[in-house]
Amino acid sequence: MRGLKTLSKWLVVIGAINWGLVSLLDYSLVTVVFGQWPAVEKWVYVLVGAAGVWGAYAMLTHKKK
Repeated sequence: MRGLKTLSKWLVVIGAINWGLVSLLDYSLVTVVFGQWPAVEKWVYVLVGAAGVWGAYAMLTHKKK
């Protein structure tokens, strides 16, 4: 489970950096890296989205002690 959390955090960071590059420079790092494989590019976006949902759920359900 710890590895999944780490992977999820990195995917959120990658997604945030990619969206920043898209908005500022009109440059998609994911497309540059995986543009030759549209199916892989799509799955990267699906995984980044799932990681974002996971992170939001974790933040909303985190109980302070």
